[in-house]
Amino acid sequence: MVATPPEALARGAVVGVEFPRGRHAHEDGLPLMPKGARLPAEKLAEAVNLVQALDIEVLHSESVSLSRINPSTLIGGGVVERLAAMVQELELEVVVVDAALSPRQQRELEVALKAKVLDRTGVILDIFARRARTRAGQLQVEAAQLAYQQSRLVRMWSHLERQRGGMGKTGGPGERQLELDKRILKSRLAKVRADLREVEQTRGLQRMARQKADVPTVALVGYTNAGKSTLFNRLVDAGTLMADALFATLDPLMRRLKLPSGLEVVLVDTVGFIADLPHELVEAFKATLEEVVMADLLVHVHDLSNPEMLAQADDVRFVLAQIGAADKRVLDVYNKMDAAGSAAPRGGIGVSAMTGKGVDGLLEAITERLQEDWQAMEVEVSAADGRRLAWLHAHGDVVAQRLDGETWTLMVKLRAGDLSAWRQMVENDHQQ
Repeated sequence: MVATPPEALARGAVVGVEFPRGRHAHEDGLPLMPKGARLPAEKLAEAVNLVQALDIEVLHSESVSLSRINPSTLIGGGVVERLAAMVQELELEVVVVDAALSPRQQRELEVALKAKVLDRTGVILDIFARRARTRAGQLQVEAAQLAYQQSRLVRMWSHLERQRGGMGKTGGPGERQLELDKRILKSRLAKVRADLREVEQTRGLQRMARQKADVPTVALVGYTNAGKSTLFNRLVDAGTLMADALFATLDPLMRRLKLPSGLEVVLVDTVGFIADLPHELVEAFKATLEEVVMADLLVHVHDLSNPEMLAQADDVRFVLAQIGAADKRVLDVYNKMDAAGSAAPRGGIGVSAMTGKGVDGLLEAITERLQEDWQAMEVEVSAADGRRLAWLHAHGDVVAQRLDGETWTLMVKLRAGDLSAWRQMVENDHQQ
Protein backbone atom coordinates (compact mmCIF):
# COMPACT_ATOMS: atom_id res chain seq x y z
CA MET A 1 0.00 0.00 0.00
CA VAL A 2 1.48 3.32 -1.08
CA ALA A 3 1.45 6.02 1.61
CA THR A 4 -0.37 9.22 0.75
CA PRO A 5 2.13 12.07 0.50
CA PRO A 6 1.52 14.94 2.94
CA GLU A 7 -0.37 17.90 1.56
CA ALA A 8 2.02 20.53 0.23
CA LEU A 9 2.35 23.67 2.31
CA ALA A 10 1.18 26.95 0.83
CA ARG A 11 4.08 29.14 -0.28
CA GLY A 12 4.07 32.57 1.29
CA ALA A 13 5.84 35.72 2.40
CA VAL A 14 5.51 37.87 5.52
CA VAL A 15 5.80 41.66 5.46
CA GLY A 16 6.27 43.42 8.79
CA VAL A 17 5.20 47.05 9.00
CA GLU A 18 6.82 49.82 11.03
CA PHE A 19 4.43 52.76 11.16
CA PRO A 20 5.31 56.45 11.23
CA ARG A 21 5.92 57.57 14.81
CA GLY A 22 2.66 57.84 16.75
CA ARG A 23 0.49 56.42 13.95
CA HIS A 24 -1.40 53.22 13.30
CA ALA A 25 -2.96 51.61 10.27
CA HIS A 26 -6.42 52.11 11.77
CA GLU A 27 -7.46 54.88 14.11
CA ASP A 28 -11.14 53.99 14.20
CA GLY A 29 -12.10 55.18 17.66
CA LEU A 30 -10.41 52.30 19.46
CA PRO A 31 -7.59 53.15 21.88
CA LEU A 32 -4.19 53.02 20.23
CA MET A 33 -2.11 49.94 20.98
CA PRO A 34 0.92 50.51 23.17
CA LYS A 35 4.11 50.94 21.20
CA GLY A 36 6.48 49.61 23.85
CA ALA A 37 10.10 49.05 22.85
CA ARG A 38 9.57 46.29 20.32
CA LEU A 39 12.38 45.58 17.91
CA PRO A 40 11.38 45.16 14.25
CA ALA A 41 13.30 41.86 14.05
CA GLU A 42 11.45 40.44 17.06
CA LYS A 43 8.08 41.59 15.73
CA LEU A 44 8.82 40.02 12.36
CA ALA A 45 9.93 36.76 13.98
CA GLU A 46 6.64 36.61 15.90
CA ALA A 47 4.68 37.25 12.69
CA VAL A 48 6.54 34.45 10.90
CA ASN A 49 5.76 32.15 13.81
CA LEU A 50 2.08 33.03 13.55
CA VAL A 51 2.00 32.40 9.80
CA GLN A 52 3.82 29.08 10.11
CA ALA A 53 1.11 27.98 12.54
CA LEU A 54 -1.24 28.07 9.53
CA ASP A 55 0.91 25.54 7.63
CA ILE A 56 2.32 28.22 5.34
CA GLU A 57 5.91 27.82 4.21
CA VAL A 58 7.47 31.25 4.64
CA LEU A 59 9.94 31.70 1.78
CA HIS A 60 10.56 35.38 2.39
CA SER A 61 10.12 37.83 5.27
CA GLU A 62 11.01 41.49 5.63
CA SER A 63 10.11 44.62 7.59
CA VAL A 64 8.99 47.77 5.80
CA SER A 65 9.34 51.17 7.45
CA LEU A 66 6.64 53.62 6.35
CA SER A 67 7.22 57.34 6.13
CA ARG A 68 3.50 57.73 5.50
CA ILE A 69 0.46 55.45 5.20
CA ASN A 70 -0.85 54.80 1.68
CA PRO A 71 -4.68 54.83 1.95
CA SER A 72 -5.03 52.36 -0.93
CA THR A 73 -2.42 49.72 -0.11
CA LEU A 74 -1.00 50.76 3.28
CA ILE A 75 2.57 50.24 2.01
CA GLY A 76 4.14 52.36 -0.74
CA GLY A 77 3.86 51.76 -4.48
CA GLY A 78 7.55 50.94 -4.89
CA VAL A 79 7.38 48.23 -2.25
CA VAL A 80 4.22 46.82 -3.83
CA GLU A 81 5.93 46.58 -7.23
CA ARG A 82 8.95 44.84 -5.73
CA LEU A 83 6.72 42.39 -3.85
CA ALA A 84 4.70 41.66 -7.00
CA ALA A 85 7.89 40.71 -8.86
CA MET A 86 8.98 38.50 -5.97
CA VAL A 87 5.56 36.79 -5.82
CA GLN A 88 5.91 35.90 -9.48
CA GLU A 89 9.54 34.79 -9.16
CA LEU A 90 8.99 32.57 -6.09
CA GLU A 91 5.50 31.48 -7.19
CA LEU A 92 4.02 32.60 -3.89
CA GLU A 93 0.38 31.97 -3.10
CA VAL A 94 -0.02 34.04 0.08
CA VAL A 95 1.37 37.36 1.27
CA VAL A 96 0.78 38.21 4.93
CA VAL A 97 0.96 41.83 6.02
CA ASP A 98 1.61 42.02 9.75
CA ALA A 99 -0.81 44.88 10.34
CA ALA A 100 -4.54 45.51 10.23
CA LEU A 101 -5.65 46.13 6.64
CA SER A 102 -8.86 47.82 5.64
CA PRO A 103 -11.05 45.88 3.17
CA ARG A 104 -9.97 48.31 0.43
CA GLN A 105 -6.27 47.89 1.19
CA GLN A 106 -6.59 44.10 1.19
CA ARG A 107 -8.45 44.15 -2.12
CA GLU A 108 -5.98 46.51 -3.82
CA LEU A 109 -2.99 44.48 -2.63
CA GLU A 110 -4.49 41.24 -3.94
CA VAL A 111 -5.02 42.83 -7.34
CA ALA A 112 -1.49 44.26 -7.45
CA LEU A 113 0.30 41.18 -6.10
CA LYS A 114 -1.88 38.58 -7.84
CA ALA A 115 -1.85 36.51 -4.65
CA LYS A 116 -4.05 35.95 -1.63
CA VAL A 117 -3.41 38.62 1.01
CA LEU A 118 -3.98 38.14 4.73
CA ASP A 119 -3.57 40.72 7.47
CA ARG A 120 -2.60 40.12 11.11
CA THR A 121 -6.22 39.96 12.23
CA GLY A 122 -7.10 37.33 9.63
CA VAL A 123 -4.09 35.20 10.60
CA ILE A 124 -4.89 35.28 14.32
CA LEU A 125 -8.55 34.47 13.64
CA ASP A 126 -7.54 31.47 11.53
CA ILE A 127 -5.20 30.20 14.25
CA PHE A 128 -7.92 30.56 16.86
CA ALA A 129 -10.30 28.63 14.60
CA ARG A 130 -7.83 25.74 14.44
CA ARG A 131 -7.19 25.73 18.20
CA ALA A 132 -10.80 25.86 19.44
CA ARG A 133 -11.87 22.50 20.85
CA THR A 134 -15.01 23.00 22.93
CA ARG A 135 -18.35 24.20 21.62
CA ALA A 136 -17.97 27.45 23.54
CA GLY A 137 -14.55 28.13 22.04
CA GLN A 138 -15.76 27.31 18.53
CA LEU A 139 -18.74 29.63 18.91
CA GLN A 140 -16.52 32.47 20.11
CA VAL A 141 -14.14 32.07 17.19
CA GLU A 142 -16.96 31.85 14.67
CA ALA A 143 -18.55 35.02 16.03
CA ALA A 144 -15.22 36.82 15.64
CA GLN A 145 -14.73 35.51 12.09
CA LEU A 146 -18.24 36.51 11.02
CA ALA A 147 -17.80 40.02 12.42
CA TYR A 148 -14.50 40.31 10.56
CA GLN A 149 -15.99 39.02 7.30
CA GLN A 150 -18.94 41.41 7.33
CA SER A 151 -16.85 44.34 6.14
CA ARG A 152 -15.04 42.23 3.55
CA LEU A 153 -17.93 40.59 1.70
CA VAL A 154 -18.01 43.18 -1.03
CA ARG A 155 -14.60 42.26 -2.41
CA MET A 156 -15.70 38.67 -3.06
CA TRP A 157 -18.18 39.80 -5.72
CA SER A 158 -16.71 43.04 -7.02
CA HIS A 159 -15.66 41.37 -10.28
CA LEU A 160 -19.33 40.78 -11.11
CA GLU A 161 -20.25 44.43 -10.62
CA ARG A 162 -18.38 45.35 -13.82
CA GLN A 163 -20.62 43.00 -15.79
CA ARG A 164 -23.85 44.70 -14.81
CA GLY A 165 -24.32 47.46 -17.36
CA GLY A 166 -27.65 49.03 -18.33
CA MET A 167 -29.83 51.47 -16.46
CA GLY A 168 -32.45 49.05 -15.11
CA LYS A 169 -33.51 49.15 -11.47
CA THR A 170 -32.71 45.49 -10.89
CA GLY A 171 -29.15 44.95 -9.72
CA GLY A 172 -26.75 42.67 -11.50
CA PRO A 173 -25.55 39.24 -10.37
CA GLY A 174 -22.86 40.71 -8.13
CA GLU A 175 -25.32 42.87 -6.21
CA ARG A 176 -27.85 40.05 -5.85
CA GLN A 177 -25.20 37.60 -4.62
CA LEU A 178 -23.74 40.20 -2.25
CA GLU A 179 -27.13 40.94 -0.68
CA LEU A 180 -27.82 37.22 -0.32
CA ASP A 181 -24.47 36.64 1.34
CA LYS A 182 -25.01 39.57 3.68
CA ARG A 183 -28.36 38.16 4.81
CA ILE A 184 -26.89 34.68 5.34
CA LEU A 185 -23.95 36.05 7.29
CA LYS A 186 -26.14 38.36 9.41
CA SER A 187 -28.52 35.52 10.23
CA ARG A 188 -25.70 33.16 11.20
CA LEU A 189 -24.02 35.83 13.35
CA ALA A 190 -27.28 36.44 15.23
CA LYS A 191 -27.63 32.69 15.88
CA VAL A 192 -24.03 32.34 17.10
CA ARG A 193 -24.38 35.34 19.41
CA ALA A 194 -27.58 33.89 20.85
CA ASP A 195 -25.77 30.61 21.54
CA LEU A 196 -22.91 32.55 23.13
CA ARG A 197 -25.35 34.29 25.48
CA GLU A 198 -26.42 30.86 26.71
CA VAL A 199 -22.76 29.99 27.33
CA GLU A 200 -22.31 33.23 29.27
CA GLN A 201 -25.40 32.48 31.39
CA THR A 202 -24.15 28.99 32.20
CA ARG A 203 -20.72 30.24 33.17
CA GLY A 204 -22.31 33.02 35.17
CA LEU A 205 -24.30 30.50 37.21
CA GLN A 206 -21.17 28.44 37.82
CA ARG A 207 -19.32 31.58 38.90
CA MET A 208 -22.12 32.53 41.31
CA ALA A 209 -21.96 29.06 42.85
CA ARG A 210 -18.22 29.47 43.46
CA GLN A 211 -18.74 32.90 44.99
CA LYS A 212 -21.53 31.59 47.23
CA ALA A 213 -19.18 28.87 48.45
CA ASP A 214 -16.48 31.53 49.13
CA VAL A 215 -14.00 29.85 46.80
CA PRO A 216 -11.56 32.48 45.45
CA THR A 217 -10.65 32.42 41.75
CA VAL A 218 -7.04 32.82 40.60
CA ALA A 219 -6.62 33.43 36.86
CA LEU A 220 -3.36 32.96 34.96
CA VAL A 221 -2.86 35.65 32.33
CA GLY A 222 0.06 36.49 30.08
CA TYR A 223 1.40 36.82 26.57
CA THR A 224 0.92 33.78 24.37
CA ASN A 225 3.64 31.15 24.80
CA ALA A 226 4.73 32.55 28.17
CA GLY A 227 4.23 29.11 29.73
CA LYS A 228 0.86 29.58 31.45
CA SER A 229 -0.44 26.10 30.60
CA THR A 230 2.80 24.45 31.73
CA LEU A 231 2.59 26.38 35.01
CA PHE A 232 -1.09 25.47 35.35
CA ASN A 233 -0.13 21.84 34.89
CA ARG A 234 2.64 22.09 37.44
CA LEU A 235 0.33 23.66 40.03
CA VAL A 236 -2.65 21.34 39.74
CA ASP A 237 -1.12 18.27 38.07
CA ALA A 238 -4.15 18.25 35.81
CA GLY A 239 -2.58 16.49 32.85
CA THR A 240 -3.77 19.23 30.51
CA LEU A 241 -2.14 20.29 27.26
CA MET A 242 1.45 21.48 27.52
CA ALA A 243 2.60 22.75 24.16
CA ASP A 244 5.18 25.20 22.89
CA ALA A 245 2.61 26.68 20.55
CA LEU A 246 0.84 29.98 20.08
CA PHE A 247 -2.63 30.00 21.62
CA ALA A 248 -2.36 26.42 22.88
CA THR A 249 -5.21 27.22 25.29
CA LEU A 250 -8.37 28.91 24.00
CA ASP A 251 -11.03 27.59 26.34
CA PRO A 252 -10.62 28.41 30.04
CA LEU A 253 -9.41 25.39 32.01
CA MET A 254 -10.50 25.36 35.65
CA ARG A 255 -9.29 23.14 38.45
CA ARG A 256 -9.64 23.25 42.22
CA LEU A 257 -6.33 23.77 43.96
CA LYS A 258 -5.62 23.38 47.66
CA LEU A 259 -2.88 25.75 48.76
CA PRO A 260 -0.35 24.74 51.47
CA SER A 261 -2.25 26.95 53.91
CA GLY A 262 -5.34 24.79 53.42
CA LEU A 263 -7.14 27.48 51.44
CA GLU A 264 -8.98 26.13 48.40
CA VAL A 265 -9.07 28.17 45.18
CA VAL A 266 -10.21 27.69 41.61
CA LEU A 267 -7.26 28.10 39.24
CA VAL A 268 -8.11 29.28 35.73
CA ASP A 269 -5.86 29.03 32.66
CA THR A 270 -6.90 31.56 30.00
CA VAL A 271 -6.18 32.33 26.36
CA GLY A 272 -2.81 33.94 25.74
CA PHE A 273 -2.78 37.62 24.83
CA ILE A 274 -0.84 39.05 21.93
CA ALA A 275 0.04 42.44 20.47
CA ASP A 276 -2.77 43.89 18.33
CA LEU A 277 -5.25 41.26 19.53
CA PRO A 278 -8.18 41.78 17.13
CA HIS A 279 -11.04 43.63 18.77
CA GLU A 280 -13.39 41.13 17.11
CA LEU A 281 -11.77 38.45 19.28
CA VAL A 282 -11.92 40.56 22.42
CA GLU A 283 -15.66 41.03 21.83
CA ALA A 284 -16.32 37.37 20.98
CA PHE A 285 -14.25 36.01 23.88
CA LYS A 286 -16.02 38.06 26.55
CA ALA A 287 -17.48 34.87 28.08
CA THR A 288 -13.95 33.50 28.46
CA LEU A 289 -12.28 36.76 29.43
CA GLU A 290 -14.99 37.39 32.02
CA GLU A 291 -13.24 34.78 34.16
CA VAL A 292 -10.33 37.24 34.23
CA VAL A 293 -12.56 40.21 35.04
CA MET A 294 -14.26 38.38 37.92
CA ALA A 295 -11.12 36.72 39.35
CA ASP A 296 -9.98 37.55 42.88
CA LEU A 297 -6.34 37.53 41.80
CA LEU A 298 -4.53 37.66 38.45
CA VAL A 299 -1.22 35.82 38.14
CA HIS A 300 0.58 37.60 35.28
CA VAL A 301 3.02 35.09 33.80
CA HIS A 302 6.03 36.70 32.08
CA ASP A 303 8.53 34.91 29.83
CA LEU A 304 11.84 35.81 31.48
CA SER A 305 13.78 34.38 28.54
CA ASN A 306 12.12 36.62 25.93
CA PRO A 307 13.94 39.86 25.04
CA GLU A 308 10.54 41.44 24.35
CA MET A 309 9.25 40.66 27.86
CA LEU A 310 8.63 44.28 28.88
CA ALA A 311 6.82 45.15 25.65
CA GLN A 312 4.76 41.96 25.93
CA ALA A 313 3.80 42.93 29.48
CA ASP A 314 2.54 46.28 28.13
CA ASP A 315 0.40 44.42 25.58
CA VAL A 316 -1.09 42.21 28.30
CA ARG A 317 -1.93 45.23 30.44
CA PHE A 318 -3.52 46.92 27.43
CA VAL A 319 -5.86 43.95 26.86
CA LEU A 320 -6.68 43.85 30.58
CA ALA A 321 -7.67 47.51 30.33
CA GLN A 322 -9.81 46.73 27.27
CA ILE A 323 -11.84 44.13 29.14
CA GLY A 324 -12.19 46.15 32.34
CA ALA A 325 -9.63 44.30 34.47
CA ALA A 326 -6.97 46.99 34.80
CA ASP A 327 -7.61 47.48 38.53
CA LYS A 328 -7.44 43.81 39.55
CA ARG A 329 -4.93 42.54 42.09
CA VAL A 330 -1.94 41.21 40.15
CA LEU A 331 0.91 38.92 41.16
CA ASP A 332 3.83 39.09 38.70
CA VAL A 333 5.44 35.70 38.03
CA TYR A 334 8.58 35.40 35.90
CA ASN A 335 8.68 32.00 34.22
CA LYS A 336 11.42 30.11 32.34
CA MET A 337 14.20 30.89 34.80
CA ASP A 338 15.86 27.69 33.58
CA ALA A 339 16.09 29.09 30.04
CA ALA A 340 16.80 32.70 30.99
CA GLY A 341 19.56 32.00 33.48
CA SER A 342 18.63 35.16 35.36
CA ALA A 343 16.70 36.11 38.47
CA ALA A 344 13.22 37.61 38.53
CA PRO A 345 12.93 41.41 38.82
CA ARG A 346 12.34 42.80 42.30
CA GLY A 347 8.72 42.58 43.33
CA GLY A 348 8.05 39.41 41.35
CA ILE A 349 8.25 35.66 41.87
CA GLY A 350 10.73 33.68 39.76
CA VAL A 351 9.75 30.16 38.71
CA SER A 352 10.50 27.45 36.19
CA ALA A 353 7.24 25.73 35.34
CA MET A 354 9.24 23.10 33.46
CA THR A 355 11.42 22.05 36.43
CA GLY A 356 9.20 23.14 39.33
CA LYS A 357 11.76 25.57 40.75
CA GLY A 358 10.12 28.37 42.73
CA VAL A 359 6.61 26.90 42.60
CA ASP A 360 6.38 26.44 46.39
CA GLY A 361 7.19 30.13 46.83
CA LEU A 362 4.56 31.01 44.24
CA LEU A 363 1.87 29.08 46.14
CA GLU A 364 2.79 30.94 49.33
CA ALA A 365 2.71 34.26 47.49
CA ILE A 366 -0.77 33.47 46.09
CA THR A 367 -2.00 32.80 49.64
CA GLU A 368 -0.50 36.06 50.91
CA ARG A 369 -2.03 38.16 48.12
CA LEU A 370 -5.46 36.58 48.53
CA GLN A 371 -5.34 37.19 52.29
CA GLU A 372 -4.13 40.80 52.12
CA ASP A 373 -7.49 42.07 53.30
CA TRP A 374 -8.19 39.20 55.70
CA GLN A 375 -8.21 39.97 59.43
CA ALA A 376 -6.33 37.94 62.00
CA MET A 377 -7.88 37.21 65.39
CA GLU A 378 -7.28 34.98 68.36
CA VAL A 379 -10.24 32.90 69.52
CA GLU A 380 -10.84 30.38 72.26
CA VAL A 381 -13.10 27.43 71.55
CA SER A 382 -14.04 24.55 73.80
CA ALA A 383 -12.46 21.29 72.70
CA ALA A 384 -15.94 19.79 72.83
CA ASP A 385 -17.36 22.37 70.40
CA GLY A 386 -16.68 20.47 67.17
CA ARG A 387 -19.09 22.63 65.17
CA ARG A 388 -17.22 25.90 65.74
CA LEU A 389 -13.80 24.29 65.31
CA ALA A 390 -14.89 22.78 61.99
CA TRP A 391 -16.34 26.12 60.84
CA LEU A 392 -13.11 28.00 61.57
CA HIS A 393 -11.01 25.46 59.71
CA ALA A 394 -13.41 25.47 56.75
CA HIS A 395 -13.76 29.25 56.41
CA GLY A 396 -10.46 30.59 57.67
CA ASP A 397 -6.74 30.07 57.59
CA VAL A 398 -5.73 28.67 60.99
CA VAL A 399 -2.19 29.99 61.38
CA ALA A 400 -1.51 28.50 64.84
CA GLN A 401 -3.37 26.54 67.53
CA ARG A 402 -2.70 25.12 70.97
CA LEU A 403 -4.73 23.05 73.43
CA ASP A 404 -4.81 24.18 77.08
CA GLY A 405 -6.80 21.63 79.03
CA GLU A 406 -10.29 21.67 77.53
CA THR A 407 -9.84 24.82 75.46
CA TRP A 408 -8.35 25.40 72.01
CA THR A 409 -6.69 28.77 71.38
CA LEU A 410 -6.50 29.49 67.67
CA MET A 411 -4.90 32.27 65.63
CA VAL A 412 -7.04 32.42 62.51
CA LYS A 413 -7.32 34.72 59.47
CA LEU A 414 -10.83 35.40 58.11
CA ARG A 415 -12.31 37.34 55.20
CA ALA A 416 -14.37 40.35 56.22
CA GLY A 417 -17.62 38.52 55.40
CA ASP A 418 -16.62 35.40 57.33
CA LEU A 419 -15.50 37.51 60.29
CA SER A 420 -18.97 39.09 60.43
CA ALA A 421 -20.57 35.65 60.17
CA TRP A 422 -18.38 34.36 63.02
CA ARG A 423 -19.31 37.26 65.28
CA GLN A 424 -22.98 36.77 64.47
CA MET A 425 -22.66 33.06 65.29
CA VAL A 426 -21.08 33.82 68.67
CA GLU A 427 -23.70 36.48 69.45
CA ASN A 428 -26.57 34.10 68.58
CA ASP A 429 -25.09 31.39 70.82
CA HIS A 430 -24.87 33.85 73.73
CA GLN A 431 -28.51 34.87 73.29
CA GLN A 432 -29.72 31.26 73.43
